Amino acid sequence: MRIIVCIKQVTDSSQVRFDKETNSMIRDGVPSIINPFDENAIESALQLKEEHGGEVIVICMGPPQAEEALRQAVAMGADQGILLSDRRFAIADTLATAYTLATAINKLGDYDMLLFGKQAIDGDTAQVGPGVAEMLNLPQLTYVRKINVEDGHVTAECVLEDSCEVLQTKLPAALTVVKEINEPRHASLRGVLKAKKVEIPVWKPEDIDADPERIGKTGSPTEVIKTFNPEPRGKGTMLAGEPEEIAQALFAELRDMNIV
Repeated sequence: MRIIVCIKQVTDSSQVRFDKETNSMIRDGVPSIINPFDENAIESALQLKEEHGGEVIVICMGPPQAEEALRQAVAMGADQGILLSDRRFAIADTLATAYTLATAINKLGDYDMLLFGKQAIDGDTAQVGPGVAEMLNLPQLTYVRKINVEDGHVTAECVLEDSCEVLQTKLPAALTVVKEINEPRHASLRGVLKAKKVEIPVWKPEDIDADPERIGKTGSPTEVIKTFNPEPRGKGTMLAGEPEEIAQALFAELRDMNIV
């Protein structure tokens, strides 16, 4: 099997900062990690490779520092990492990001499966995986917690709000996975040594024949008007006493606030 995993390097959520002029996230100088859901996608790809043989290629679009995320993926066991990095890719919304990834995947050629984390923890849109699938005209299975591949088909157990469903489709297909699907492995010493030496190609728009009108800020119809930090919550009220007394005091507080 030839499996392509699309990952994103995200900033430490406790240190997120925004550029007030562009309303875009400042990534330079901020600690970054592989998006946690994408680690589950990498692990799923590695397990499928161990079961069926083949190759795992990891793609990431981001600034030069995102090379670290790709080296971490190689250390886990991926065969190759490819970085899509250029200022023209910057400030992309989910539509422009999906287009860029789909164009890069087209350049790679034949594959059996695309894997994504269900969403990124910085944007939480869950749109990029399905967007890539749509642009490549692939069947898509989302919120997957179990994968089985047999006879050119993939069967997946997909999480719903209060249940799950089992779906099957022909390969190639695109899947987005949830955290329950597995526990990502730690990198081995051999993997770490390999990751230090491996060459990470950097592709620019011309390398993937991308339409300049469909990438980065130019290709993004989404516009961020304003960014702000929410007002901190005030201190709560502590209620003490017997349960009946607490219930009466709570009711009085809610009544005064016109909630009941």
